[in-house]
Amino acid sequence: MESVLLGAALLVTLVALVIIVLRRPGMPGKAAAEMARAQSEADEIRSQARRDAGEVLESAERDAQRMASEARAEVEEEGRALRDDLRTVREDLERREARLAEREQRLDGEVRRLEDWQGRLAETKKALERREKELDGVAEERRKVLEQVAGLTAEQAKGELVAAIENQAKREAIPITREIENAARAEGDKRARKIVTLAIQRVASEQTAESVVSVLHLPSDEMKGRIIGREGRNIRAFETTTGVNLIIDDTPEAVLLSCFDPVRREVGRLTLEKLVLDGRIHPHRIEEIYERSKSDVEQLCVRAGEDALVEVGIADMHPELIALLGQLRYRTSYGQNVLKHLIESAHIAGVMASELRLPVEVAKRCTLLHDIGKALTHEVEGSHALIGAEIARRYGEHEDVVHAIEAHHNEVEVRTVEAVLTQAADAVSGSRPGARRESLEAYVKRLERLEEIARDRHEGVEKVFAMQAGREIRVMVKPDSVDDIQAQVIARDIAKQVEDELTYPGQIRVTVVRESRAIEFAR
Repeated sequence: MESVLLGAALLVTLVALVIIVLRRPGMPGKAAAEMARAQSEADEIRSQARRDAGEVLESAERDAQRMASEARAEVEEEGRALRDDLRTVREDLERREARLAEREQRLDGEVRRLEDWQGRLAETKKALERREKELDGVAEERRKVLEQVAGLTAEQAKGELVAAIENQAKREAIPITREIENAARAEGDKRARKIVTLAIQRVASEQTAESVVSVLHLPSDEMKGRIIGREGRNIRAFETTTGVNLIIDDTPEAVLLSCFDPVRREVGRLTLEKLVLDGRIHPHRIEEIYERSKSDVEQLCVRAGEDALVEVGIADMHPELIALLGQLRYRTSYGQNVLKHLIESAHIAGVMASELRLPVEVAKRCTLLHDIGKALTHEVEGSHALIGAEIARRYGEHEDVVHAIEAHHNEVEVRTVEAVLTQAADAVSGSRPGARRESLEAYVKRLERLEEIARDRHEGVEKVFAMQAGREIRVMVKPDSVDDIQAQVIARDIAKQVEDELTYPGQIRVTVVRESRAIEFAR
């Protein structure tokens, strides 16, 4: 509508301008007529424009009224909807307020009941305290009366009661304890025999061990003179270089090498053997062959140690320990090769560990190294067990392995299962038939000493017999002079004295026999 009014206004303005132009003075009459005609047309246009504008205004007014009525209806509708929503919200709020008020009333009731309970509990507590005080007083009076009647205080009576109960418990527990100990001992002996038997059966080892060779056979007796040399210079050079004493006696075609160090003795034997094969024997040649033989023996020791590890099944070990282990190839103990003894003991310990479900490699490692100190006993003073433990600790072995080494002769108190297995495997390997050899004279002296120990300073001993190749001492005592308890004391004293004075593999059993006989004749 605004655009129509604006167009009409512009048209009227244009017509007015034309009229003004045409009415200027000096215009011709024709122009005046044209002007009049134009003015009449302008008046018509103006009137038409007014009519159109009026119609447009009326139409716009009607549209505006209609739109206003529609807007009013919409507003009224929205107002009604808002009033309905407000009414619904108000009713919901009123219901919630009612529920909250009801809950508050219930809570107030619960609070009042709790306060009543609390008051009653406080009164009950006070009553109980009063009753407790009364009972304490009564108990104290009764205690005093009992103390006066018994003549003992409460502490004294309690001590006597505890002592009586303890004594009764001990008396009742002794038979049960004895039965348990006997059952455990029988079961333990049975399982131990089974484990050791299985270990021995599964470890097949030769009955005799190779001993160190200290005698060298010569091709002829003429070689003895060449070994001695002019004015003895060759034999002096040999002994000075190798540190081995060379004994040349009347034994045909043989010389004896003597040295406390088995490895050095083996180096000397190998040196002399090469010199004899070569035939050129003089001081310079002796030194040259000695250095070569020393290197060969060192390689043989390392190889022997590595072979032992492979045979036992141990993967890694310090090279110095391997070399020391290989040196035990030339060391013997009671005629038993030490390296073979270690390998055999390791196998036995591994089998026992597997039967007990313990780490097999740890048990083998402990047993394989338990005599490693014997490689240095001729150089270092002290027990080979303690020396071996120090060597193992120096070269990084585990503390359990070190403890098993130092405790396998009970010089240190045994604390681990591996140490016990090491002792058992060592005893089994050393005490089996044929493992060790000793001379008849030493054997007889050992048996005589066993009988002397059992007979010495023990009253009531009647007869003593060393039996089972010195593995058992059987002592016969007089029954009228020695009772059962004294027989146990004698057995313990003899076993202790044997442990202190003798060195032996395995164990020695001491049996004290006390026998009473009653003899009558029927006529």
